[in-house]
Amino acid sequence: MRRLIWFSLYAVACVFLALGLTLPIIRFDRLYFFRETPSLVELVSALWGQGDVALSLIVGLFSIVFPVAKLMALGAQAFRGNRQPGFFARVMPHLAKWSMMDVMLVALVVFAAKTSGLAQAVTQPGLWFYAASAIIAGILPQLARREPSLSR
Repeated sequence: MRRLIWFSLYAVACVFLALGLTLPIIRFDRLYFFRETPSLVELVSALWGQGDVALSLIVGLFSIVFPVAKLMALGAQAFRGNRQPGFFARVMPHLAKWSMMDVMLVALVVFAAKTSGLAQAVTQPGLWFYAASAIIAGILPQLARREPSLSR
């Protein structure tokens, strides 16, 4: 039963991550008629297109590549069973503290926009799906440790 719960949560985390990356994460309202609702992928693409290559690479790495790699590592670890842990399984616990970094950054942007008065910022569903995926991905290793067939 725990194995079914683990795999169900894993599937939910993967779907939520996909939704979190593609749905709008924030809505900026400026001057009551200009609206922007970018997704995380669109933000990284816009940074790249505007010439902010380094920032685009950093945000893309921590916001897109790292969460996808983390979920892949969790899935690979579950399918490996009791064998020796792979590279990702050894590295991911050290990087887990960065899982919610961009959720925090978006929260700071919302706070800055609201306090500056230049724009009104409202969180969108993409942020909540992304945050839920990060939280579930943080819980999955704990559940795997309790289930012998899912742990190392």
